[in-house]
Amino acid sequence: MIGRDKELQVALEHMKVGKFQFRIRALENIGLPAFHGATLRGGFGQALKGVACALRNQGCDGCLLRNQCVYLYLFDTPPPADAAMMRLYPAAPHPFVIEPPEAYTRVTAPGETLEFNLVLIGRALEYLAYFTYAFIRLGKQGLGRGRGKFDLEEISIAAGNGATPIYRQSEKTLRQPLVPDSAETLVQRVRQLSGSTRLSLRFITPTRIKFAEKLVEKPDFHHLIRSLLRRISSLSYFHCGTRLELDFRDLIERAQTIRRDDYRLRWVDRERYSTRQKQHMTLGGFVGEVSFEGDFTEFLPFLALGELVHTGKGATFGLGRYETQKLE
Repeated sequence: MIGRDKELQVALEHMKVGKFQFRIRALENIGLPAFHGATLRGGFGQALKGVACALRNQGCDGCLLRNQCVYLYLFDTPPPADAAMMRLYPAAPHPFVIEPPEAYTRVTAPGETLEFNLVLIGRALEYLAYFTYAFIRLGKQGLGRGRGKFDLEEISIAAGNGATPIYRQSEKTLRQPLVPDSAETLVQRVRQLSGSTRLSLRFITPTRIKFAEKLVEKPDFHHLIRSLLRRISSLSYFHCGTRLELDFRDLIERAQTIRRDDYRLRWVDRERYSTRQKQHMTLGGFVGEVSFEGDFTEFLPFLALGELVHTGKGATFGLGRYETQKLE
């Protein structure tokens, strides 16, 4: 792993991350909004509660199984009382990301397929079967406008240059994948990005980064690094069992020396309806490309990991997805 801090290398080697591709086949018309991620995540949450909840006739707050509940761990993730981080926050970041397809499909007709990715982080890898059963259940309940039903046809995991199926509807069996070698994947990605003083970041889904209590519209490099440090350090602590012992202030100061070279960004607003909060919510963020110039050596592991786990607010819905490219 390339980087000045040995602690960073050790910590990121504990970041176990797996990306799985889900393919569903529509049995009825499935109508989805422009941003599929919020609908997939909302439907998954309701279905997961039906799969995981043992005591469905009572609320979560007084449940005796609260501390062992898979649903609460994945979907609410309350920080432990003795947590050294985020003790004043109601929930830690969720250990999963649902990546919707890049191409917008308003209606998936019967017989057509829809693919999306599921990213699991740390301990959440142990609960892949719950995600599988939840999406099978969601297919029976229906998704999107009109509650269109579907079959979960296949789940695959990336392996080398291809993908290996670990679940097929015809077999009804989930083959547990090996724990992914995330450290080696990150090493390879860092090597691909090394050796250039100019990088371009393409933001694929709306990205919501806050600085000084305001949403950033034209990000500087330190804005991105601040966001990545917050997200990666909390994911590492709560879900991977490792606290990043780094000089965050020093890293941010050095990130401020990276110059923004050019940008072609636009602001995009997306709406979602929160079933739990009973209201429509706006998920606006910037998309497009921005390029930077400087010495990226110590920041490359963060950029590479951020490509997997996303950055900013709403990452669980698939917001904050980006790709990094070298500029010659």
